Amino acid sequence: MAEHKSQGNMVGHWHKTRNLMWVCLAIWFFFSFVIHLFAPSLNTVTFIGFPLGFYMAAQGSLIVFVVLIFWFARSQNKIDEEFGVHEDE
Repeated sequence: MAEHKSQGNMVGHWHKTRNLMWVCLAIWFFFSFVIHLFAPSLNTVTFIGFPLGFYMAAQGSLIVFVVLIFWFARSQNKIDEEFGVHEDE
């Protein structure tokens, strides 16, 4: 692990981690606020018998958040392994 701690690797690791963070924040913002702003418009479409706006407010956003957490953890682990800073199991 010590051989991978050069300044260039640290900068590269932070760059990829920062980009992943911004992507996750953008997805979180979209499903937290944007979807709910357009809920009345989405209610014209039905999903599993429920208006889509209602479904996204009640269940859809929560499902996306759970998937986002697991995707973020997996992606961050890949970045850590790429730069040799992952935790040993």
